[in-house]
Amino acid sequence: MRVLVTGGTGFIGRHLCAELDERGHDVTALARSPDASDLPAGVSVVQGDVTDRASLDFEGQDVVVNLVALSPLFQPTGDTTHESVHLDGTRNVVSEATDAGVERLVQMSALGADPNGPTEYIRAKGKAEAVVRESDLDWTIVRPSVVFGDGGEFVEFTKKLTPPYLAPLPGGGRTRFQPIHVEDVASILADVVEGTSTGNRDASSSDGAVEDERHVGETYEIGGPEVLTMAEVAKLAHRTDGRSVTVVPIPMALAKLGSAAIDPVPFIPFGSDQVRSLEFDNTTRENDLGAFDLSEDDLLTLEAYLNRG
Repeated sequence: MRVLVTGGTGFIGRHLCAELDERGHDVTALARSPDASDLPAGVSVVQGDVTDRASLDFEGQDVVVNLVALSPLFQPTGDTTHESVHLDGTRNVVSEATDAGVERLVQMSALGADPNGPTEYIRAKGKAEAVVRESDLDWTIVRPSVVFGDGGEFVEFTKKLTPPYLAPLPGGGRTRFQPIHVEDVASILADVVEGTSTGNRDASSSDGAVEDERHVGETYEIGGPEVLTMAEVAKLAHRTDGRSVTVVPIPMALAKLGSAAIDPVPFIPFGSDQVRSLEFDNTTRENDLGAFDLSEDDLLTLEAYLNRG
């Protein structure tokens, strides 16, 4: 199949492009500033910006995977907002895919996506899902928990938020996450592209058409093999560096007041939206790994990843 991946040179995009290339697909990575250095030689790279409809060209593609996203861990800067990237960008992707005759769209969303959610990120992701569902495309939406791996932000962000030895954390770091390794996410996304499960990867015909449509119209929540609190993640991460950390709880109300005060400061990336994100868990209601013939035992744990050096 001919597959175009928006955000194809990013953290998850690089792994997905490599996985699709290894499975024999004709892969194109789209990025605002293309850099093919971390991609297999067989992957084509093109320039494009999902917030600029005129820069997109999906002609000849069978499937588009929309991975472009702003990190929920940091405040957007300048004129860039979660709505401009996640909502307006998705509108442009859907419009171009429809006009270009693309058969299938795979949309990367987020756990808890909700147009009326508590944070700008969650609201924009929820609105973007509605745009996808209302389209005429054969769509699949994938909602992962936090993704970790080489080049990822989650572990490093946690270490910055919780300095070693003594770390004040909003709510005592009780927010729960279900971290999933980037290679596991890439494998699942590739299965969605092919319309297959891990145990059945022969559903694509020789002309690129998708014969097995088991994932069309589905929304999948996926998470890793274990649920960890922010405090537990911090302790695991610092232990790998040979350091310990003791978490000092900060009342959530106090954390909100402090974050509201620093919101206008452009060089401080953590603001009130990020504090609000710590008020709700980032875990699946029902981990949908079974749709891909996987169980939690098949996935890499965060501790195993940190300890493999």
